[in-house]
Amino acid sequence: MKTEDRKLAIADYKKRAAVAGVFAIRCRATGEVWVGQALDLEKIQNRIWFTLRMGSHRNVELQRAWSAHGADNFSLETLEQIEDEELAYVRETLLKERVQHWRAQLKASAV
Repeated sequence: MKTEDRKLAIADYKKRAAVAGVFAIRCRATGEVWVGQALDLEKIQNRIWFTLRMGSHRNVELQRAWSAHGADNFSLETLEQIEDEELAYVRETLLKERVQHWRAQLKASAV
């Protein structure tokens, strides 16, 4: 790939719109579910899986389950996407409301 093409590809990647929303992490071995929110659903799994592999995730129960059962027993799914909202505080409020809904619906813990 030419340098110019590479620069264009990087610029296009940076311009893409991030999609915010609510996600669930499931452990197949135990049936446990954790629900969280992200401003960029496309990147959240890599971020969480990295901290879990490093043994440094802030949710002790999730980290314990990951350490006991391994990556192969975990999956991340998008539960709901939030429409692009111009005002950040409106998006944050909506995300918090939807996370509470999904945690109650799935009887899930926080991520």
